Amino acid sequence: MSKDSYLVGLIGSGIGPSLSPALHEREADRQGLRYLYRLIDIDALGVPPEAVGDLVRAARDLGFDGLNITHPCKQLVIEHLDALAPQAEALGAVNTVVFDDTGRATGHNTDVTGFAASFARGLPDAPLERIVQLGAGGAGAAVAHATLTLGAARVTVVDAVPERAAALAASLNRHFGDGRAAHATPDALPRLSTTADGIVHATPTGMAAHPGLPLPAELLHPALWVAEVVYRPLETELLRTARALGCATLDGGGMAVFQAADAFRLFTGREPDAVRMLADITDLAGTLGAPPQASSGKR
Repeated sequence: MSKDSYLVGLIGSGIGPSLSPALHEREADRQGLRYLYRLIDIDALGVPPEAVGDLVRAARDLGFDGLNITHPCKQLVIEHLDALAPQAEALGAVNTVVFDDTGRATGHNTDVTGFAASFARGLPDAPLERIVQLGAGGAGAAVAHATLTLGAARVTVVDAVPERAAALAASLNRHFGDGRAAHATPDALPRLSTTADGIVHATPTGMAAHPGLPLPAELLHPALWVAEVVYRPLETELLRTARALGCATLDGGGMAVFQAADAFRLFTGREPDAVRMLADITDLAGTLGAPPQASSGKR
């Protein structure tokens, strides 16, 4: 590659604890690249999520090579881009923007491949007949697509905003076939959790800035596996509670690494080493032991 210097960034809310800058910069250092990764926190800037278009344009004008996009801007950013990769268009959510030499901005989604790779690695034998997913936002769209691509028979999307859950379920059925997705409101969780094989959590609850549980603890039981999207902290209250009850669990670290590796490839055209990056996130998160992986609970 002729280019050896890159400027990228992350746009989102409450992103101060993000490990993305260090993940990208460590891998770039190993590849001999000059690579600066900057946080663009809308909270610190005092601007609303709807300002994402202005921030994308400013980054382009300042010479950024690309951006990662996170909550709550993954869907709002779409109207401000010049083109969408097929997967991002199908999802209606973007987590990676690449600027070409002319400044043209193309949106991609590496959350889908990131979650799929992490799940296949961490919960390879998990049953996938009936899945309950919490959250229908940008991350929710990505992990629902990933779960169905992995072979889930049916995903029920639960969201506090009924219209959002219904829209995602309709989109999933169009893409994967009628009956593969359904939607529900949180008051249906007691019924859904009793027959589910697993729960996928795809809301901000559990992040450093949004502590807590996304569902009542009494709805968890040992027959469930629980997969988390949140990775900071790696052990959320949901995972800690589920593990104590004997559930098999998957933390969000693997998804964070695999989506970052895919974004790195898009930004630089170079092949990242995901195994090294898995070790990085364990080190960066201050945890002990092996790279992020599933913990086997009693079945």
